[in-house]
Amino acid sequence: MDTIPGTTSARLISSSRVEGTAVFNLDGEKLGTVDSVMIDRSTGHVVYAVMAFGGFLRMGEKRHPMPWKTMVYDKQREGYVVSLSRVDLEAAPHMEANEFGRLDDRDYEETVYTHYKAEPYWL
Repeated sequence: MDTIPGTTSARLISSSRVEGTAVFNLDGEKLGTVDSVMIDRSTGHVVYAVMAFGGFLRMGEKRHPMPWKTMVYDKQREGYVVSLSRVDLEAAPHMEANEFGRLDDRDYEETVYTHYKAEPYWL
């Protein structure tokens, strides 16, 4: 992976370095890529990595908001690892590319966090 000067430190990484990074399951199967990172405006905390999954040449891709804390960076794979199968991902809450406003709906967010068995960021 090319290094973009000034985009990382020992503790921090620029969102430009996260977007486009591969996402794998525990078996090493590539599930998709990080499409975007969603940050809470009030706290500044990263809340979601929205993963692009499926489709062909970006046609028909779904966006899966994944709680940030469910992802672990793996240096060897140069990607993020999540503990879910392709079947789990296909059943996960998703949205179209133009539906990011759904993340303002607390009921939808509760569905996302319940699916991933993650502690909600707003508690």
